Amino acid sequence: MANPPSNPNTPKKGPFNFSLWWMYAIVLLFLAGIFILDNNTVSKSVSYTDFEKYIENDHGITKIIVYTDKREAKGFLSDSLATVLFKGSNYASNEGIKAMVETTIPSADKFSEKIDQWRAMGAFNGDVEYEQSSQFGNMLWSFLPFILLIGVWIYIMRKMSGGGAGGGGGNGGIFSVGKSKAMLFDKNNANKVTFRDVAGLSEAKTEIEEIVEFLKNPSRYTDLGGKIPKGALLVGPPGTGKTLLAKAVAGEADVPFFSMSGSDFVEMFVGVGASRVRDLFRQAKEKAPCIVFIDEIDAVGRARGRNAGMGTNDERENTLNQLLTEMDGFGTNSGVIILAATNRADILDKALMRAGRFDRQIYVDLPDLPDRKDIFNVHLRKIKTAEDLDVEMLARQTPGFSGADIANVCNEAALIAARHNKASVSKEDFNAAVDRIIGGLEKRNKILTDEEKRSIAVHEAGHATVSWHLQYGNPLVKVTIVPRGKALGAAWYMPEERQIVPAQVLLDDICSLLGGRAAEELFLGHVSTGAANDLERVTKQAYAMVVYYGMSDRMPNLSYYDSTGQNSMFTNPYSNERAKIIDEEVSRIIAEQYQRAKDILTEYAKGHHELADTLITREVIFTEDVEHIFGPRKWTSRTDELFGHHDGNSSNPTPPPIDDVEATEVDKPADKPENEKDK
Repeated sequence: MANPPSNPNTPKKGPFNFSLWWMYAIVLLFLAGIFILDNNTVSKSVSYTDFEKYIENDHGITKIIVYTDKREAKGFLSDSLATVLFKGSNYASNEGIKAMVETTIPSADKFSEKIDQWRAMGAFNGDVEYEQSSQFGNMLWSFLPFILLIGVWIYIMRKMSGGGAGGGGGNGGIFSVGKSKAMLFDKNNANKVTFRDVAGLSEAKTEIEEIVEFLKNPSRYTDLGGKIPKGALLVGPPGTGKTLLAKAVAGEADVPFFSMSGSDFVEMFVGVGASRVRDLFRQAKEKAPCIVFIDEIDAVGRARGRNAGMGTNDERENTLNQLLTEMDGFGTNSGVIILAATNRADILDKALMRAGRFDRQIYVDLPDLPDRKDIFNVHLRKIKTAEDLDVEMLARQTPGFSGADIANVCNEAALIAARHNKASVSKEDFNAAVDRIIGGLEKRNKILTDEEKRSIAVHEAGHATVSWHLQYGNPLVKVTIVPRGKALGAAWYMPEERQIVPAQVLLDDICSLLGGRAAEELFLGHVSTGAANDLERVTKQAYAMVVYYGMSDRMPNLSYYDSTGQNSMFTNPYSNERAKIIDEEVSRIIAEQYQRAKDILTEYAKGHHELADTLITREVIFTEDVEHIFGPRKWTSRTDELFGHHDGNSSNPTPPPIDDVEATEVDKPADKPENEKDK
């Protein structure tokens, strides 16, 4: 029968490596040998007087060994004397064991004369041997502790210097502190990430794929005289997929891929960061063409010269100088492409951002609706979902979510479904997962008085009533008075995603946020601290309209927003007189929208009361409940069409029973700020 083929993944046995454990084994074997040899004899130290007595009176010594260099002598005992002297020892219970006594003699010459006397007396007739004592055994017992200490020290120093760590340049300690800590990936690595695993980010992937294509087929570009960019910087908010793109490059490119973090360059020792940069590029040049990826490069690439005299880290600046030199200095780095990622491109040094180093800045933004749908499809591959799951609905319910947030939603939904012993993950599980991630855990055990519960219901019903009757009010999805996280209640909306926001949209948003406080004043006769988050958002939004967007009647077309971040935080770019006008305009906008919210609530007071009573009874209400009370909205949107409320003739479906309320929680609370861009 033919031998089975060997598995190529089976690790090959390397050469024999001597380690400290082998030295331990040798020492133990040596000691065991000495113990076995010594175990064949029993000995006893006696005085010279007793030694003479054993010979002259007892005639009990049969052989004498004299050590001329140590003034010592050993005498082998007869069986009769040995039985007396070693009664109860190994000698009495084992045959073949020799018994002896040891003593100190005056000198070898005098002891030799004494032996002659004993022979003349007939007291001793045995053999006499004159020997030199064994120095090796004594030296071994004297120096063995030092030998062991030296062996341990050698072993520790080898570990600290990285020898025995398995190679890799920088896997050691003190002697390899200047070595690069970059991890090397190649085409043989398992668990590859490819561009198929990166959903959305079509523009970013196009530029990244071009870099990979250049490394695979450089002649396609060089024949036309083109040069591939030396570096590409991935910029964007956290969780948008910058590192994932780099992993995809490592999986797609058939070239070595070095990966390390910017903080790996920073060390407490002077000169270590620059040394690691040199070592990294040395390894990269040896394996060129290759790609070097530096994650969180802002840890080492911050602008030089800032905060001079306030604890500036000179070591970090030296590391940055070395990085600048290696990327585009006097030497050449042909075939070495640098990828880097950061969340804070604004603080990077300008020399690092210039052409020739990072030629391209690839902005990885938060995903829009089509991208979120693609991201959901990627993460849902390994999840057993229900057949009626609407991925587009999930994408619309998660505006402002990053790719990492969506991955968390899918995982949390699977955990919730498993907790309820379901065979598949349904829409209700995803809705509960979004609730859990945004709002926090439900706290049904939090004790609320009847007065507090009614105040919360009136407040949340005010939000729902006002937003339902505003043209640009966000479509309502759910209102709840169940405590979740730090909130005692929340109104959840599905906002429209706009690239440019008209002024009326901002005003309607402010009016909707003030609906809760207005309802408290109108229908309870007092206000509470429950509107703190609403007022904070209202104030910031009104201030932005006046100071940033130039939407004030008294201050039109003026913006004091500093996109460079160079203005001092201790001074304002406007005078005190202008600051007074700003305060007046902000107060005017808020007061007008507050009165507008009160007018809407007064007009629809009956519907508001019915909505608040339903909230107190059921704790959670949905779009269908609000539509059942107020009728279809006058204004339609893409979200209304998705929910089926676009024709003005809704069938007013029956609200779900109370038992299904918790399982149908959804979407986005009013407290989560919108992700509108500053235009």
